Amino acid sequence: MSPIKVGFVGLSKSGWASMALAPPLLANEKYTLMAVSTSSKESAEASAAKYSETTGRKVKAYYGSTEQIAKDPDVELVVVSVKAPLHKQALTPAIEAGKNFFVEWPAGKNTEETKSFAEAAKAKGLKTMVGLQGWHSPAIKKIKEIIDSGKIGKVMSTSIIAMVPREAHFWGPETTASISYALDPDQGATMLDIIIGQQLGPITHILGDFASVSTTSATLYPTSTLVSDDGTPTGKTLQNRSPDHYAFNGILTSGALINVVWRAGYKSTPGRQQFIWEIDGEEGSIRVTCDQIGGGFFNVRYPDLYLNGEFVELERNAKTDPSGGYQGNTGAGWEEFAKGKEGVYPTIEDAVKLHQLLDAIKLSGETGRRVDL
Repeated sequence: MSPIKVGFVGLSKSGWASMALAPPLLANEKYTLMAVSTSSKESAEASAAKYSETTGRKVKAYYGSTEQIAKDPDVELVVVSVKAPLHKQALTPAIEAGKNFFVEWPAGKNTEETKSFAEAAKAKGLKTMVGLQGWHSPAIKKIKEIIDSGKIGKVMSTSIIAMVPREAHFWGPETTASISYALDPDQGATMLDIIIGQQLGPITHILGDFASVSTTSATLYPTSTLVSDDGTPTGKTLQNRSPDHYAFNGILTSGALINVVWRAGYKSTPGRQQFIWEIDGEEGSIRVTCDQIGGGFFNVRYPDLYLNGEFVELERNAKTDPSGGYQGNTGAGWEEFAKGKEGVYPTIEDAVKLHQLLDAIKLSGETGRRVDL
């Protein structure tokens, strides 16, 4: 089978795409990078030059509208990794051109946009993948294997405590210029939209969907100090217009009870828990912990896993990330997508369902009532 020909939107010389998405893609012989598209001529040419040298083949440079890369006959798969508010204008030309696509989570700045992508993709029979990299976490895969094997019996309940640390500069009392847009809920990049969504995606993948949810949310840091990349205050203060603390519980369609607590803005002081997840079955239990900063970020962290109190050695994604870093989950996703119908990966339809869950969590927090899904 010939390699999948890729056109990459948003692949600049630095950033998430260049750090996490591109390296394992380029290392996989099932893909070939044909073109890049960025916002400016200068960045596009710099990116094309970099990846032409990396791949040993000429990579085309496009900039501005993504119509050019979408209509390139040498591009079969369009990969989109830009900020959430730009997803619609970046992805729509690819769908209209009938190209299969990958789009980074949240796959649109709201449910309406995500649904429009899904409907258009379905109408054209497109193959889609969304960047919910936690689906491919070795821990998630092992938990699913344990549950499916019956080792802990029927799952009765699950509880999660997680944190976005102050050092991340997201959704707390400090932020940087490049990510300050996340404080505006209209941009589709709130704590609920991004990191809670990234966590709930793989959780519902293995435990099943929510049947109902009840939420308490609060904004304990109503303002955020703008700091430089090294953490030095600039003297400017911004408004935080979305909750930075969430506590929600509900019933899964399986009948199991789920409790989730997320908090943002705390310093990573000694002893403060970054991430704890417990799954209780009738016959046993699973415990997942991670002391790394941002330990609850399933898409980038490798947590520790315990079955009935015993440590479980996880098989890291060594093929896609020999160094054991966060590229492993991303690389495993590319590997699954290349399998075609046999692959297991989140699609744009999964993204729609996840957005609907997040909408229910938000609505419950705003109204103080339980929301049925």
